[in-house]
Amino acid sequence: MTDWLAANRPLIGAERPATASLGTRDHVNPATGKVQASVLICGAAEIDAAARAAIPGQRAWLELGPEKRRDCLLRLADLVEADTGRLLHTAALECGTPVSSNGSALALSWIRYYAGWADKVEGTFSEPFGIKGLAYSKHEPIGVIGVIIPWNSPLVAITMTVVLALAAGNAVILKPPTQTPFVALRFGELALEAGIPAGTLSVVPGDAEAGEALIAHPAVGKVSFTGGDIVARAVMRTAAEHLKPVALELGGKSANLVFADADLDLAASMAATCSLVPLAGQGCVLPTRVYAHAAIFDEFVERVRATAQHFTLGDPLDRATVVGPVISEAAAQRIMGVIERARAESGGQLVTGGRRGQGELAAGSFVEPTVFAGVAHDSHVAREEVFGPVLSIVRFEQDGDAVAMANDSRFGLGAYLHTRDLTRAHTVAAQLQAGAVAVNGMLPMSPNQPFGGVKQSGFGREGGRPGLEEFMQIKQVLLHLR
Repeated sequence: MTDWLAANRPLIGAERPATASLGTRDHVNPATGKVQASVLICGAAEIDAAARAAIPGQRAWLELGPEKRRDCLLRLADLVEADTGRLLHTAALECGTPVSSNGSALALSWIRYYAGWADKVEGTFSEPFGIKGLAYSKHEPIGVIGVIIPWNSPLVAITMTVVLALAAGNAVILKPPTQTPFVALRFGELALEAGIPAGTLSVVPGDAEAGEALIAHPAVGKVSFTGGDIVARAVMRTAAEHLKPVALELGGKSANLVFADADLDLAASMAATCSLVPLAGQGCVLPTRVYAHAAIFDEFVERVRATAQHFTLGDPLDRATVVGPVISEAAAQRIMGVIERARAESGGQLVTGGRRGQGELAAGSFVEPTVFAGVAHDSHVAREEVFGPVLSIVRFEQDGDAVAMANDSRFGLGAYLHTRDLTRAHTVAAQLQAGAVAVNGMLPMSPNQPFGGVKQSGFGREGGRPGLEEFMQIKQVLLHLR
């Protein structure tokens, strides 16, 4: 497997260049702390080459017709499924995601769902006012889409953006981060094997120069960015200079409200598992701040502690591992800084965790699943996105207090609540300021459901027909009848 990592090259049209304009960078395995490959770093030159390949690539993709585009995407899903072992192994090596994760199953559901949309794009018909004639609208692809994905879950991020744009009939230039280029490059290879024309999908790993060149390139009609709000501001500034639309799926600090009548077994298990286990807590929609009612607070905290202590921290290539490393040593040090600050300032209690990986894990970027209870709502650990396996639990007395604290955040991606009261469930869901709300469970990221944020968690949607329409434009045709 490491031989393939070492042989990685950008995919630009049908070409696999052996060099890149910004040279190479060592890639460190987050589980071992050791260099395992060199990554070619692309810049403006490679983005321009990909854009020039994308124009005929998109034309060839459209000329296939909707039924052949559908079939190509279905073949792509089959190839991804057949390659699941390699993709999971690659993800474990590049970003530390345990091979026991179910990310490939989620990715497959998104590819197959949007393959089904490729031959079902419809317009509308109407009679115009004031003239004798007819009018109809056409939903057309934008042309070339620039997609910038994060490092925390490459395969899922690709299938929640790139596949939607392809299903709508666009070409895509995908810029994965240099921390995690390998899954994206393999996906590009599988797309060619599935019959998607060369140039329709190029994969160009790079950093800021490549990202800015992608956003600014005149051939790129829209940009989809998934990542943090700081970089998103830079994306928007560059896009604004070129009057270019963007779709942003950004960070979150998703609130999880546990009311006094909640099923505590379910609520505690979900709070611990869904905030600390997936991607070692490096997920934007994870329920990392809990508001628990005072009447059940102590019992809830004890159940969370008992659950969290059983999570296995270890080698992501071991199928028994539940929690792998975070993305890098720098990330591990940053997360430990948050933990130390919470110990000193939050007013809460460290319930479990709070240490780096021990023994044979000490060389990697491992952080123990960590739970703080009784922290202040306005503390740093309760308000800021940690992006690591750290859960904060805040006490509340009244329902209105919980909703007010949940909404007192610059983020608004996901929200959660646990109650047996149906009226409360609907009432609180309506009051929560979030793009998606889950009651008595986790958001499943279903491909047929629109997903996206409000406030500083971004705008635009992935999933369902709204996700497809993010990558289409409407043309109105008016026919005068004599």
